[in-house]
Amino acid sequence: MKVHNTLSKSLEAFVPLKAGHVGMYNCGPTVYDSPHVGNFRTFAFADTLRRYLEYRKLKVTQVMNLTDVGHLTQDQIEAGGDKMEEGLRRLREKGVNVSDPYQVAEHYIAEFHAARKALNFLDAHHYPRATAHVPEMIEMIAKLLEKGIAYRVGGNIYYDVAKFAGYGRLSGNTLEQIKSGARVEPHPEKRHPADFALWKTDPNHLMQFDAPWGRGFPGWHIECSAMSRKYLGDTFDLHTGGEDNIFPHHECEIAQSEAVNEKPFVKTWMHARHLLWDGKKMSKSEGTFHSIQDLLDRGYAGEEIRYALVTTHYRQQVNYTMKSFDDAKGVVARLREFHGRIAGAPAGADHMIVAAGGVKFATAMNDDLNTSAAAGAVHEFVREVNRNLDAGRPVPGAAAAFEGFMFVLGVPLTAAAGPPAEVEGLVRSREEARRRRDFKESDRLRDEIQKRGWVVKDTKDGPQLRKS
Repeated sequence: MKVHNTLSKSLEAFVPLKAGHVGMYNCGPTVYDSPHVGNFRTFAFADTLRRYLEYRKLKVTQVMNLTDVGHLTQDQIEAGGDKMEEGLRRLREKGVNVSDPYQVAEHYIAEFHAARKALNFLDAHHYPRATAHVPEMIEMIAKLLEKGIAYRVGGNIYYDVAKFAGYGRLSGNTLEQIKSGARVEPHPEKRHPADFALWKTDPNHLMQFDAPWGRGFPGWHIECSAMSRKYLGDTFDLHTGGEDNIFPHHECEIAQSEAVNEKPFVKTWMHARHLLWDGKKMSKSEGTFHSIQDLLDRGYAGEEIRYALVTTHYRQQVNYTMKSFDDAKGVVARLREFHGRIAGAPAGADHMIVAAGGVKFATAMNDDLNTSAAAGAVHEFVREVNRNLDAGRPVPGAAAAFEGFMFVLGVPLTAAAGPPAEVEGLVRSREEARRRRDFKESDRLRDEIQKRGWVVKDTKDGPQLRKS
């Protein structure tokens, strides 16, 4: 198996540091807003990577962090920005009863988990929250200060990038390039424009923690260094994220971790490209921001959303539209129909079609997780098996092989249970009440539907149901 390592800028054979076991850290969501489809393309890539490693009989320990401290980027930290405050305001405007940033985090963490479950993600072994690991961050900051790699200005602590010879090797940025290309005025407290905050003090920031150098909050980058170290050790196999994480976030993680541990931090870095929507970046102002819940509300099943996201190569920038998910809906239906046909097929020694299909699938996945080619191999396998079955020739082993392919792609072969007949009856009655403009009865029926565990949403294409 070869994967593209961002650190070496090349394809490398993937060999775990410990035979048979892989430690993997995935940069997870910042929980001050709903994660959008682009975020979930990156998360789905990580889940598919884990699934394929397990398909190859490797044991995986997966860690995905939850950034629940109220900042997102280095510029926002230094400007005193607090994303949790924005989230608090946004939820209140929607009528959600929240009174502090911890409730904001809980709201969006629940939303994230609901979305990942809808997309059939395996449960990570750990979902550490930044707010629960501040002591580990303080320990690392103290060591950096002790070694003279960090410096203190009042209550603020910065990492001195000039003290770390390897800074820039992940992203390709040099200190001179960063200095000459700085987009903001040099910070008066910093020795170099690229120096980044390890700890900040700001009385206006909503989330505050006690530390030896004053009450404040951690920098973004130290969070992941501390959490990955706790759950995976000083050195581990795989670190994934979106391409926007390469610089400065992952670059800074390397600098912090290797300075503290005096060991290599991560063996292999893998980064997913951003997606486009209707040819544009995900943006609320452009009307191209879509959350997973938006797509579920439009009637797409989680496995259909997932199929559209994972069957394009993770390092390819792809343009999505609603048609992408319409197409996925049809493909998933055909795959399930095929499975129904072969589910009762004889077992026994694998047929030559099964062997060939397995080789083509593995060859594609071993080529830098080429899920696009792997999906093509699956469809070729389906055609070959169907051709033989149509001719009256059984294909032993077809069901087991196909189920393995679908495990990797994360497509469940049975649809989630639909609404019971009585709920569908209530929906029809509600539609009749709406046509009569009997809105009181319509509201009563909506509440009755909700009591039975379903939510009805009115769209231009008619009512749509989803589990509450």
